Amino acid sequence: MKNDELRYLQRLAELYPTIGKASTEIINLQSILNLPKGTEHFLSDIHGEYEAFSHVLRNGSGAVRKKIDDVFGHTLSNSDKRALATLIYYPKEKIELVKKQEPDMENWYKITLYRLIEVCKTTASKYTRSKVRKALPADYAYVIEELITEKAEVLDKEAYYDSIVDTIIEIGRAGDFIIALAELIQRLVVDHLHVLGDIYDRGPGPHFIMDRLMSYHSLDIQWGNHDVVWMGAAAGQKACIATVIRNCIRYRNLDILEDGYGINILPLMTFAMEAYKDDPCVGFDMKGASSYSALEEKMGCKMHKAISIIQFKLEGKLVQTHKDFGMEDRALLHRIDPEKKTITLPDGKTYPLKDSVFPTVNWEDPYALSPEEEEVMERLDSAFRNCEKLQNHMRLLLDKGGLYTTYNGNLLFHGSVPLNEDGSLTEVEIYGEKYRGKALYDALETYVRRAFYSMNEEEREKGKDIMWYIWSAPNSPLFGKDKMTTFERYFIEDKSTHKEKKNAYYRLLEREDVVDGLLREFGLDPQTGHIINGHVPVHQSEGESPVKCGGKVIVIDGGFCKAYQKVTGIAGYTLTYNSYGLVLSAHEPFTSKEQAVEREKDIVSNRVAVQYSGKRVLVGDTDTGTAVKERIGELIQLLDAYRKGVIKEKK
Repeated sequence: MKNDELRYLQRLAELYPTIGKASTEIINLQSILNLPKGTEHFLSDIHGEYEAFSHVLRNGSGAVRKKIDDVFGHTLSNSDKRALATLIYYPKEKIELVKKQEPDMENWYKITLYRLIEVCKTTASKYTRSKVRKALPADYAYVIEELITEKAEVLDKEAYYDSIVDTIIEIGRAGDFIIALAELIQRLVVDHLHVLGDIYDRGPGPHFIMDRLMSYHSLDIQWGNHDVVWMGAAAGQKACIATVIRNCIRYRNLDILEDGYGINILPLMTFAMEAYKDDPCVGFDMKGASSYSALEEKMGCKMHKAISIIQFKLEGKLVQTHKDFGMEDRALLHRIDPEKKTITLPDGKTYPLKDSVFPTVNWEDPYALSPEEEEVMERLDSAFRNCEKLQNHMRLLLDKGGLYTTYNGNLLFHGSVPLNEDGSLTEVEIYGEKYRGKALYDALETYVRRAFYSMNEEEREKGKDIMWYIWSAPNSPLFGKDKMTTFERYFIEDKSTHKEKKNAYYRLLEREDVVDGLLREFGLDPQTGHIINGHVPVHQSEGESPVKCGGKVIVIDGGFCKAYQKVTGIAGYTLTYNSYGLVLSAHEPFTSKEQAVEREKDIVSNRVAVQYSGKRVLVGDTDTGTAVKERIGELIQLLDAYRKGVIKEKK
């Protein structure tokens, strides 16, 4: 036996110090391999829509209702099943509603408890007792375990369970116990959550989503471009800070900054009201329904323009500093003719400006911030970097997230893999080194992490700037378009200048040779693997399908964000992968939690099987199974070492 192997087995012996303990663990692990794989749940492009996100998380994209159908079949009416499902999603709210309508609460409690116990038994059946025990709520762990575990030694099981249920009701704990059971079912029905990016921007509640994810039992996150720009802002990258604030103002979401994160916007407000006091701020209206007063609306427009101009200045400086980013065409302020009120774009064409009032631009040095703008950005920079809640949320993205992951044979990322028109991988230069495919993803992610963790100031600055690059660069795998035409949309009427051409990746998704090549690039088997990504909304209303290349590619951005739903025709796709296969769900727009509770209205509108397995997928067929098999092999080696006397038992 080699020295390295012996040292490893000696460390393993500290965990399993006897033949008996090692043998027991082998038996336990072997039994786990033969359990059905847990359900994976995939969400993407949530864009701050907390209530819709929360509902989909509670119902497991239909997984809860399927469990109810499995348990009760035709023995319960559809209305009873809906009522039970709603109770599991919103137990506290549903109990309060039932109390107002139900004359015999004791009978309702008894019936409901038995139904929930049956669902709980089925939901827990695919896990080991140890794993279920860890998921049990502390206050009721022992009682729930008694109720959902078959007890062969009890002769009159019905009387035994009746006595427990009756006692729960008699001591006035039925409501709390129902809540505990409902939350346990929610917890067990999904084994692992994948969030494929864009938690932030557009909608009003990304901070609530992040709070919820902070306590979620098992998840990974693939960063979206909207997440990375927030990460850049949290790290102190000023162009990212300006972008985040502009997006919040544009979608009337300043509450996210002020109430959600406690970031003071008063310095920007004060500056905007003074610097742009005589400016009508044409084209800087805010999107969405307004509850603002006329004065608030006017102030919002001025702030919107003020931070936009600051953003364009900061971006111009960046592209001039980083020639290797290849984004000189995004520095546009110096192309303005202030006297003619026109702009000449890099293609040589000249256009009139919709808005030609630039009170803070020095035309001799158009990308220099004015002293007042400098002060505003310094104060905002400090506010973002010193916001504890924001930093905790970004830490979650770093700890649980990355630019991509491979999980159970599938490749997960938010946007695209930059490709040339012939389907080959685009070579991209990052700080003097060239990368493509998986290596590009790895290099970009490394620089993002350096922005937060490196002790070297220069490396930290490179990391900060790369987050702005990831947000908006043509060769960024998270952006995936030839340019971000934010400036043109604000200042040029001609819509031909607003076009953003997508990367070839999106035009080649039906080519099997290209998709197979991408799966191999990331170390996956093209025969069994899938690419699952979001980023670009699927226009179902125009007949577009989220399933491409014969099922090898699944695009699950269907429009959680309300701003997209007019063009997508739905309110989001989600995906589940259980022991039977992959199931895609299309969702109706979510109205409110109140309507979901009162009308028992679920939002899963259509579930379509993308791929069914010929045989049920077991834990042994998954990545976890591979790791378990490796541990079993190591433990067998340890047993052999004990029996040969190479390692001594510690009894």
